[in-house]
Amino acid sequence: MKSFHKNRAWLRNSLIALLFIAFLGYSANDLSISPSKFIDGIPNLINFILKMFPPALSVIPGLLGAMITTVEVAFWGTLLSVIISLLLSVGAAKNLFGSNIIVYTISRTLLSVLRSLPDMIWALIFVAAVGLGTFPGVLALTVYSCGELGKLYAEAIENIDPGPKEALDSTGSSVFKTIRWAIIPQILPEVTTYSLYRLESNVRHAFVLGMVGAGGLGFELNVAMRLFRYQEVSAIIIVIIFTVACIDKISSEIRSRII
Repeated sequence: MKSFHKNRAWLRNSLIALLFIAFLGYSANDLSISPSKFIDGIPNLINFILKMFPPALSVIPGLLGAMITTVEVAFWGTLLSVIISLLLSVGAAKNLFGSNIIVYTISRTLLSVLRSLPDMIWALIFVAAVGLGTFPGVLALTVYSCGELGKLYAEAIENIDPGPKEALDSTGSSVFKTIRWAIIPQILPEVTTYSLYRLESNVRHAFVLGMVGAGGLGFELNVAMRLFRYQEVSAIIIVIIFTVACIDKISSEIRSRII
């Protein structure tokens, strides 16, 4: 009997492996993945890179406004999402509202819906609603980040030490007092870390959203690409790398001081 179950498990695992290999082969063919095509395209790639040099550094001063706009979009998208996510995460935490199935289900479902669509789709939706500009970019980052941060915050709340919460509950403390004194002190380091990581990510996402009309450096990059100004493209890329590096450095410093 033991041998039978062992052989059955081996056959099942072998079948799964074969199906996975078959899927890889089918998807590679369906996506036209071809190493030879990539190799053939290397000369074109090298030619494109060569056209980007030397970078048109003279345009960098004129990009500072776009850089600030990109950071502003990311900052406001993150700030609004942190506020909204904290509210949603309270309802989505089992140890707080798990007994209230309506609040818990609505909160969890809403968080799933918000993160089911990428920020690019949300941007297109908000562009259709409020028009082109930076505002739809802020809204897109806010909505998508809420889905991501809300889930992480809820899990942080669920992983707290239940002792302080149970102690306050036994004294008849209100939900707000329990959250203030038993939960916030425990989740603050994680909330800070997750929020800063989200800010770093949103700066990168803001560049991409700018290419669909949300302004900032992404918009400038899109214009330069369309006009075949490759030396300006390289200058914009330099500014993007510098911006991301600065945000990462600042975030790391904040995390090291808080955690």
